[in-house]
Parts: sequence; structure tokens; C-alpha cells
Amino acid sequence: MAQNRNSHGQGSKAQRQLRVGELIRRTLAEVLARGDVHDPDLNRHSITVGEVRTSTDLKVATAFVLPLGGREADEALLALRRNAPELRHLVAKGMTLKYAPELRFQLDETFDMMDDTRRLFEDERVRRDVEAPDTDAPADDDAR
Repeated sequence: MAQNRNSHGQGSKAQRQLRVGELIRRTLAEVLARGDVHDPDLNRHSITVGEVRTSTDLKVATAFVLPLGGREADEALLALRRNAPELRHLVAKGMTLKYAPELRFQLDETFDMMDDTRRLFEDERVRRDVEAPDTDAPADDDAR
């Protein structure tokens, strides 16, 4: 009997990593929003969990986080790292995994990259290049 190619391949592992990462992201965001951790330094920050990436064995999860407005990001990151064991326990309670992944935290820089890209497209020289007609493209009549 032929095996389903998705049952034992890299695709199924990557798909599982994505699913578990999203589940951890949602659970971690809920824990942080409710203020379940008993640390006033952490609870005074409103933290956005943008993405969670897991290792292939699902034992390490890296959460990309950013406090509201990006203010006091270093302090928030230190508070998260200091409370990682308690956060791991709280996240594991809300999930049905065999092992609770070790949580690691990094600042989410995607918002900064989006701002840089937006600024780049607002530059007059870039806008002129983007809006310029493509002289190498064949005219509609020549395409036939």
C-alpha cells in the first residue's frame, strides 16, 4: 500500500511546528493579557506576541515580542526572561503537548522593518522609479 507523502516527511514536521508555534503564541498572549504572572514589572507592560518559532523537536520555542509602542522594550524583555519558567508552566497548562517547550524571548523587529520599507517607498526617487513606465515591455499590439 502506498504511503501518504505528508505522513512522514519534512512537510508534516514543518506544518506541526507552525501549528504548535501558533498555539503557543495564542496561549502566551492570553497569559500575558490576563496578568497571570505575579511580577509587577512584567504586568505593567502591555506586550504583543507577534510570532513564535519552534525548534524541529518542539522543545524550544522562541517568542518574538514587543511592548506597546516599543517603549521600555529592554525592561520588558528582561522581565519576560526572568519569568520564563513560570510562563512555561502557565503555557503548558493551556496546551496538550507531551513536553512543555523552553521559552526564549526576542524583540520583534518586523514593525521596524515595515516602517523602514514604508519610508523607502515614500522617497521621491523610489516613487519615480516605481511609477515609471516599463520601456522594455512589449506593447499590446506587438504581443500578438
